Formats: sequence, structure tokens, C-alpha cells
Amino acid sequence: MLIDAVTRILQEAAEAAIAPRFRGLAEAEVFEKSPGQLVTVADREAEDMITPRLQALVDVPVVGEEAAAADPRLLGALREAPAVWVVDPLDGTANFVAGRPEWAVMAALIRDGVTVAGWIVRPADDLVYEGEKGSGTWRNGIRVRRAPASARLTELRGAAYARFMDPSAKARLRAAAPLFAEFGPGASCAGFDYTRLIDGELDFVLFWRTLPWDHAPGTLLVTEAGGTARHLDGAEYRPADTGRGLLNAAGDQSWHAARQLLS
Repeated sequence: MLIDAVTRILQEAAEAAIAPRFRGLAEAEVFEKSPGQLVTVADREAEDMITPRLQALVDVPVVGEEAAAADPRLLGALREAPAVWVVDPLDGTANFVAGRPEWAVMAALIRDGVTVAGWIVRPADDLVYEGEKGSGTWRNGIRVRRAPASARLTELRGAAYARFMDPSAKARLRAAAPLFAEFGPGASCAGFDYTRLIDGELDFVLFWRTLPWDHAPGTLLVTEAGGTARHLDGAEYRPADTGRGLLNAAGDQSWHAARQLLS
């Protein structure tokens, strides 16, 4: 079964290339691929392990975060290929480097521009989230449904990734923050915060950048669990999107409530 096979691939890559280095990275194993953006030997080795094994399952292009960093032309497959894999071999690299457990290994399968399956593996917590379009979301083999959150702002708990926002957007966040029950900057790991939303720890999460490896898996899992994932203008998310602003919430009512303040 494809779902189980991909889960094994991600888990085995984490066990071989990532987990042994958790809280044990050497200084020479950490690099800055762009200002403020870290990458480690664990990211690269895990992606090198995952890529050929996914292609052995479904022989289509693989858009991995590290491969795309080296050759951005790979992103063209999201628009041009009938099907494509997307891989984030180590989401939350800065957390991993700092020894914090908020990191994940993620993958998604895209067909005709739409995410049809997604995986988020959190090895530090022994958690696996799998989903397939039309078939639901599963956590460690048990189907999960996210109950709708309130439309009352004072009852909503949320997070927003503001690092790449322009000053006016950041100002809107600062003005909105006191109106929510809880509001914070997020865990610096999309995979971690997507699963927190699914598990009921958050009611909404606003991301600014929409890189496919960060969001193709999570948006599929959130929507299949009963949540809502749309751009701030109301458009549905597609992995080839280049627009800014992606709001995920526990249902339409909470999505609209949060959007009124955050957009």
C-alpha cells in the first residue's frame, strides 16, 4: 500500500540520517544556505535517501527542498509534470540544530496540481500523520477528525509566522494579537504546527511564505481532518502557488473570524 510504503521510507530515513545526530551535531555539519537559513548534513543525507525510494514507488519528478535550493528549476515540475513528489527531509532545521524537538520529516504526492496524499512524521514524539484525498487523516493508525473551533475571537488559539511579512502586515498582527485567547509566533516548524492544529492545540495558523514542501503535506492533512486551508483571498491552496498568506483553521467559521483580523 502506497501510504504505508511512504511512511516507512520517511521513518527509515529519519532513523538512519537524522535521529542519530539529534542533539549531537558537529559544528562542521551545519551550514547556512542563505542568510538565516540553516541546512545540515542530516537534511541532505535524508533527502538523498528518500528521493530514489519515492521514485521507485511512483516514477515522477521529486521536488525536494535541498535539491530545489541547489537548482530552482526543479520547481517547474509543479506546474509542468502530471505528477510530482514534494519532500521536506527535515522541517524545522533551526530547532533541530538547537536541540529542540519541534522538527518533522514530510512528503506529499501531487497529481494535476492538487495534493492527493500527505505525510508528516515527528520522530522525536513517535507520531505519524498520514492522509489521502477523500479518505481522511490518520495519526498513528487511528483516524482523526478536528472538531470545528469557535468563531468567537476570545476563544481562538492561534499562531502566525511573521518573519517574512512586510511592516504593514506585522502591524496588523500586533493589533490583532490581544483579541485572541492565545496568539504566538508558532514553533518555527510548519509540520509541527499543522499537526498541533489537527490535534486541537491550535485553532488557526497563518503562514506567509507558501513553499510547497512546507505546505503541501499539512494542508492536505488539515482539510482531510475537517479543517480549512485557504489563501487570505479565499483561494484554495495549490502547491505551485507563489502567493503570500496561507491561513489554516479548524473549520470555516474560525477561518473567517481569524481572516477578518489577520488579512
